[in-house]
Amino acid sequence: MIRVRDMYKTYEMGSTAVHALNGVSLHIREHEFVAIIGPSGSGKSTLMNMLGCLDTPSAGDYWLDGNEVSNMTDNQLADIRNLKIGFIFQGFNLLKKLTAIENVELPLIYQNIHAKERHRLSRLALEKVGLGERLHHTPNELSGGQQQRVAIARALVTNPPLLLADEPTGNLDSRSGIDIMRMLHDLHEAGNTLVVITHDQNIAEEAERIIRIQDGQIVEDREVR
Repeated sequence: MIRVRDMYKTYEMGSTAVHALNGVSLHIREHEFVAIIGPSGSGKSTLMNMLGCLDTPSAGDYWLDGNEVSNMTDNQLADIRNLKIGFIFQGFNLLKKLTAIENVELPLIYQNIHAKERHRLSRLALEKVGLGERLHHTPNELSGGQQQRVAIARALVTNPPLLLADEPTGNLDSRSGIDIMRMLHDLHEAGNTLVVITHDQNIAEEAERIIRIQDGQIVEDREVR
């Protein structure tokens, strides 16, 4: 599913070069549940941006689901993101003026899916995450846990081969966080490839495999179970 070889990312901060990634190589198989963990400044957010095709490396190679994406144009990367990756963000990233179902429909609009089919697929996705009775509620009418469920439904609605979750429980209370992690386990057991980016060791231990990053390099890669 994911193959990264000798990936580097350098940012120019005035006259100073910041090496966010220093020769990262990793391989994530289809249907794996992997946690990438590291403290602030470790490079994990930069790595997430690379895996999510939100940025391009300074050097190195990246293959996603059989596609070599390291040197793609911005438009090509946008297509890959829309077709191959479902994003789940810590801040939910929902549009406040849109209802739950309208938020979930957004990726389908970019795929030019007909309105009737968009509505059907979005309703099914929201029902899958237990929000079938909240289709027409806006984000401010939903709890944090419910908003994250909407975000998960939006990530699922295009049936992407990869789900990429960035601190998915970071803005939630402990009970909602447990519910969201249980849902992510269910998605993984249903066959999704799941990569969770986190600084929380307890969240990381829920995965099958932990990749630890420090100073832009992988310092640990171990199976949990």
